[in-house]
Amino acid sequence: MAQRLLIADDDNEIRELLEFDLSHSGYIVESAKDGEEALQKALIGSYDLILLDVMMPKMNGFDVCKNIRKNKPEIPILMLTAKGTINDKTQGFDSGADDYIVKPFDIQEVLLRVRALVRRSPSVKNQTLSKEILKAGDIEIFPDSLETEIKGKRIKLTPTEFEILYCLMQHFNKAVTLAVLLNEVWGYNSDDDVRMLRVHVGGLRQKIEENPKIPDYLQTVTNVGYKLTPFADSETE
Repeated sequence: MAQRLLIADDDNEIRELLEFDLSHSGYIVESAKDGEEALQKALIGSYDLILLDVMMPKMNGFDVCKNIRKNKPEIPILMLTAKGTINDKTQGFDSGADDYIVKPFDIQEVLLRVRALVRRSPSVKNQTLSKEILKAGDIEIFPDSLETEIKGKRIKLTPTEFEILYCLMQHFNKAVTLAVLLNEVWGYNSDDDVRMLRVHVGGLRQKIEENPKIPDYLQTVTNVGYKLTPFADSETE
């Protein structure tokens, strides 16, 4: 079944280019020309991925992203914008974006990132996810709903947060390198995206840790990456 995408961008040339290339890559594509239209379509429609510009009339992409996350946290969101500073990227991730690509972009890079993000869509995940370790110690994960349960508390995750936790669950109590996480979660390994990974790890810690600054479960392994410790009272490195 073809995946459904929503493209929101007020630049007609960019929007039409994306519509053309993504349609010819096998996706069903709809579009919006401003933030309000994008939010309305996102909340009413059913999509496997939303490509969202930042600087749009009526409502900017950051606010659209926040509203989508409140109502449909399971939909992957790719931000497309000319704003490329570290602060802009951090704001995008804090708004709930799963990935971020800066204009002008190479369409092949967009297609690569779209393919990686579509894997996280619930409709695709239900067809393709190989369910291996779903419970370890205090932690249980639920791929169908993108949730985790820790000591009886259910927590809703974004698609990227779930992918990170899922990856670490498959290697619990073992250090997972940044390169492995980037490759397994995003489908590619780029040193430029390490900060992106760290931002999402920070968001995940805010949700699963009693004290995110002194994490019990999601441990940093210095000069390597991260590891998941299934029990809060386990020894950590």
